[in-house]
Order: sequence, then C-alpha cells, then structure tokens
Amino acid sequence: MPLRFLACLAFVAAAPVWALTPQQLANSKGCMACHSMSQKIVGPGFKQVADKYRGDKSAPAKLAAKIRKGGSGVWGTMVMPPAAVSEAEAQQLASWILSQK
Repeated sequence: MPLRFLACLAFVAAAPVWALTPQQLANSKGCMACHSMSQKIVGPGFKQVADKYRGDKSAPAKLAAKIRKGGSGVWGTMVMPPAAVSEAEAQQLASWILSQK
C-alpha cells in the first residue's frame, strides 16, 4: 500500500469520536430512566441534586464517584446502580448536573 494511504488511514483512525453533549450522554447511559431534569422519578431530579449540593466545593468529585460506583442513603433507601461510564464521563455528567438551576 502506498505510504500516503497508510498515513491517511492512521490519521482517520486516531481522530477523536465526536463528543456527546451531557444530555445525550445521560440519555445514552440510561440515567434518564430513573432521573428527570426537575422531578423525582425513581431518583431525584437533576435540579434537586444541584440545589442540594450548591456551594459544596467537593460536590463535583463526590457526585462523579457516586455516578461511577452507585450508592444509596442520600435520597432515601432506593439504590442507584453504578453507571457504565469512564471517569471523564462521570466528571462531565457531574458538572452538568450540578450546573442545573
């Protein structure tokens, strides 16, 4: 194969996948099955989460960990399962959730 073709192929293969918006990520990872933007479904609405943690500087890290590991007890007895997300995705989701007003 010509070297030029291989170089183009390597460039295309290494190109980043188009990033999802946080809303698209939440939809694709199943978050919206239990959460809505503003009302409790199974879990709290994202605006409720943002209100609870507003002003807490450690909230982004705590929420990202909760997204990745799951948990219970903060919003009642219902258990939130761990999400199949990367650390970067969990941080993106946490920042987005905490930005809701």
